[in-house]
Amino acid sequence: MTRIHLHLVSDSTGETLEMLAKAALARFENAEVQRHFWPMVRSRQHLDRIVPELTANPGLVFYTLVNTETRARLEEHCRLLGLPAVPVLDQVVGALETALGQAAHGRPGRQHFMDEAYFRRVDAIQFTIAHDDGIGEEDWEGADIVLAGVSRSSKTPTSIYLANRGYKVANIPLVIESPPSPTLFGLKSPLVVGLTSAPERLVQIRRNRLLTLGEMQRTDYVDDERVRAELAFARRMFADRGWPVIDVTRRSIEETAAAVIRLLGERERGAPSEFEGVRAI
Repeated sequence: MTRIHLHLVSDSTGETLEMLAKAALARFENAEVQRHFWPMVRSRQHLDRIVPELTANPGLVFYTLVNTETRARLEEHCRLLGLPAVPVLDQVVGALETALGQAAHGRPGRQHFMDEAYFRRVDAIQFTIAHDDGIGEEDWEGADIVLAGVSRSSKTPTSIYLANRGYKVANIPLVIESPPSPTLFGLKSPLVVGLTSAPERLVQIRRNRLLTLGEMQRTDYVDDERVRAELAFARRMFADRGWPVIDVTRRSIEETAAAVIRLLGERERGAPSEFEGVRAI
């Protein structure tokens, strides 16, 4: 197994750098990477405090530094230590400068300024957290998106991911013994999307969930026939209401969220959706 140290050096929160590193590392198997995270590096003094860590844990350095003096000093340290240093956004920014015909601004953390989009995202996150798992039905009409599905069909993580993209989301569990509030069926503004999964995969996820909770006793929650009945109940509801359906069995949270956003865009354009009327299982 290959082991490396990866140093992530940023003059802002480092969120972008961390996501880029994570996306790139996902393409490699059998690699053990120890990440060292260095955010808000905006001065020579701060950078100099990092150098002993680079010396003690030599490896690869990814950085997003705007200040030319700080960049040059980091690059010089890396050259002296024999460490490869990669300015991960330079090619992207350079291509944009050429296409747009203007120079990029040199302000650290500019993408995190508290603009209108920032506050919209904060509002969306607050709304989504307050309307998790069927809570707050009086406000469902104010959602951009409503996700419905049986237990462990990725409703909550997908909702949170969408909220971080600025969408207000409510998610509603579908339980045979306790049908959802009639409010769900009268919604006009939100896009209602049904989430479903292959029964075998759902049983596996539920079993893992019970194990993490220390629950070893077998229950209907993981019974194969019971799970199939729950999914059939949900499918009938989706079909009766004409809601688009997304099968999350082989989709990551990001892929499911992207499909939901695409559905929202198609509805706004009045275009037919590939998910309409899907019989997912």
